[in-house]
Amino acid sequence: MEAYKKEFIEFMLDSDVLKFGEFTLKSGRRSPFYMNAGAYVTGTQLCRLGRYYAEAIHDQYGLDFDILFGPAYKGIPLGVATVMAISELYGKDVRYTSNRKEIKDHGDAGILLGSPIRDGDRVVIIEDVTTSGKSIEETYPILKAQGDVEIVGLIVSLNRMEKGQQGEGSALDEIRELYGFPAAAIVTMEEVTACLYNKPYKGRVYIDDNIKEALDAYYTVYGAKN
Repeated sequence: MEAYKKEFIEFMLDSDVLKFGEFTLKSGRRSPFYMNAGAYVTGTQLCRLGRYYAEAIHDQYGLDFDILFGPAYKGIPLGVATVMAISELYGKDVRYTSNRKEIKDHGDAGILLGSPIRDGDRVVIIEDVTTSGKSIEETYPILKAQGDVEIVGLIVSLNRMEKGQQGEGSALDEIRELYGFPAAAIVTMEEVTACLYNKPYKGRVYIDDNIKEALDAYYTVYGAKN
């Protein structure tokens, strides 16, 4: 495993972002692990997170894009931290924008928060995690309603490696097939498991035999087949 991936996994643990236990997800699935990007709450954490995302975007998609779109709400700080990191690391100014949950009808009116989106803009979408691909159902129409834009790709922190809503393929693979743009992650759940299973980190074993058994059972039901 690449050193930066192990470092990112440990960063998620240190930030109390990646947890193991029993959780009910937005998709309704009951999962033995949960990732909550809302737990990144300090300036230091957000600076580090932005750099991880910036490096992953650079490696996956390059820097030939105009807008980084972070869906509300968690995508807002992710997008802000990442455009700042892209500027710092690569000297490239990228605009950020997000959607409002409720359309504003006065002042800075409309559904967008941040930069307007214009015809011809190339857009990268940033999210914390995609479980079933359901969130893209909401995001995609918002972006396409803004004009003639090209979606370069989606970047998430963690690929949960679960089947999407339409079949047996992963949610990220399904996004590629349904919407025609690539999707990538900083790390996969397979890499997380390989890094942590029965291996102590700071005196604690996060994935012991019981958690591993729960993960295996979960992926028997919800794991992607490809």
